[in-house]
Amino acid sequence: MKKTFLKNSAFALLLASGTVFAQNVAIVNGKAVPSSRIDALAAEVAKSGRPVTPEIKAQLKDEVIAREIFIQEAEKRNVANSDEYKTQMELARQTIMIRALFADFQKTNPVTDADIKAEYDKFAAANSGKEYKARHILVEKEADAKAIIASIKKGAKFEDIAKKQSKDPGSGAKGGDLDWANPSNYVPEFAQAILKLTKGQMTDAPVKSQFGYHIIRVDDTRAAQLPKLDEVKPQISQQLTQQKLQKFQEDLRAKAKIE
Repeated sequence: MKKTFLKNSAFALLLASGTVFAQNVAIVNGKAVPSSRIDALAAEVAKSGRPVTPEIKAQLKDEVIAREIFIQEAEKRNVANSDEYKTQMELARQTIMIRALFADFQKTNPVTDADIKAEYDKFAAANSGKEYKARHILVEKEADAKAIIASIKKGAKFEDIAKKQSKDPGSGAKGGDLDWANPSNYVPEFAQAILKLTKGQMTDAPVKSQFGYHIIRVDDTRAAQLPKLDEVKPQISQQLTQQKLQKFQEDLRAKAKIE
């Protein structure tokens, strides 16, 4: 009976010590490092969108062990009593609290599917109609623009002049090509000029804008090619989330009594 009791007691003790060990990732200088520290770091990795693979977990284990070693040394040196430490801890506390506040706001004020659909409908309404595949040449002086128009009418190639003389480096290198776009994407003067042109037509006079003088040619037109709601839903959701958070911050600032 006594032997059985001792044997059972030893087995129970072994089980208990195994459970404790399982709850700890390591023992550093006699102090247990709980596995919950790895879990906390793994959660942060997952939040960033990275998978928590076995290799990552092994790295996190090394990290928490290294932190424990350094923390123990810092405690020996009484680092926590320094003014620098206290200042940094207060700044960290503020950052964590603010982050938690914003996370709580987003959790209690989520962007709904109805919000996303309404925003998409606004986008679709603003970008419906025709898209224009246009080219332009941008110069600083009106006289230069007029000379270019005259040269093109005499047979000079629009694309070649754009490459050589256009002040718009992005489109100039591509022969003035602006690709497909809705006129609403351009400054008003440019948009109004495009709307008056038909396929293959060029402006007869320079178009003045805040950037200089444009010579514009429309190469083609088509019905607006809008992305489907499902294709842009994540981007719209992110945009609306940021807008809600920004308004929340602005409202708090507006209500705050600052003396």
